[in-house]
Amino acid sequence: MSEEMKEKAVLEEPAETMDDYAEELEASFKRVREGDQLTGTVISVNEDMVLLDLKYYAEGIIHKENVSNDPEFNLLNEIHPGDEITATVISTDDGEGNIVLSRKLANDLMAWEKLKSMLNDRTVVKVKIAEIVKGGAAAWLEGIRGFIPASKLAGEYVEDLEEYNGKTIEVTVITADEENKKLVLSGKEPALLRLNEEKSKKIAKCEVGTVMEGTVDSLKDYGAFISLENGLSGLLHISQISDHRIKHPGAVLKKGQTVKVKIISIADNKISLSMKAIQAEDEIEGEVFDYKEEGSASTGLSALLKGLKF
Repeated sequence: MSEEMKEKAVLEEPAETMDDYAEELEASFKRVREGDQLTGTVISVNEDMVLLDLKYYAEGIIHKENVSNDPEFNLLNEIHPGDEITATVISTDDGEGNIVLSRKLANDLMAWEKLKSMLNDRTVVKVKIAEIVKGGAAAWLEGIRGFIPASKLAGEYVEDLEEYNGKTIEVTVITADEENKKLVLSGKEPALLRLNEEKSKKIAKCEVGTVMEGTVDSLKDYGAFISLENGLSGLLHISQISDHRIKHPGAVLKKGQTVKVKIISIADNKISLSMKAIQAEDEIEGEVFDYKEEGSASTGLSALLKGLKF
């Protein structure tokens, strides 16, 4: 390019004005004090510190120990150039002209607000069990150490807590007490919710009228719970056990007994069963059911009660 063309190109470039530096000038007149919260853009990050562009006359530095309360927090994995970080000023000059900040202080203020919101919304989040402690486990959430009682660790009783050490689980916040710095989490609620969702999907696939085998799981005054061959459980109400009136399900059934039942309802996500319905069908086919209160039952080779002992 000739000298003449270079001069022409320079002349055609828009002239810079004070407006182009308005943001930087305004920032330069701000007086930063300890305790102020500043938001900056990450310029660089290494294993020991984060360097921020604060759009100020000085850059900001956050040392590793001032980034997070979580001892396993990894700067290189969690923070990247271009990220925006809000932090609290703990020193206006580190001796080299940099502003020293703490994201931990700023995080603590914001974290409790987030945790309270999670509590109100019953938000399900994932946490990693940091260690097993007396009576439960500890995990970090939003930079705050939380406690998970042993009874709230899973949907069922956990005999060996150490099996959960280092494991990632879903939890909900059940206590977020900022004043007393008390955060309590529960893995039980999400676990039960997940089990109920799986159960609902299985029940939806069940068809009313289906006959299947099951095992008497427990006996109650109002009926018996039957563990079905599809892995679900259903209620065999006392009125659906026999055509004859019985005082207690134990008069005919016993725990562990294998029975043949018919699904008569899946309303309200609950399986209702009947032995009586199968019995009626057998009688229509010409079989006779004979029931005795003493707990003995027989049929004319009835398929329903064949092989059952009372």
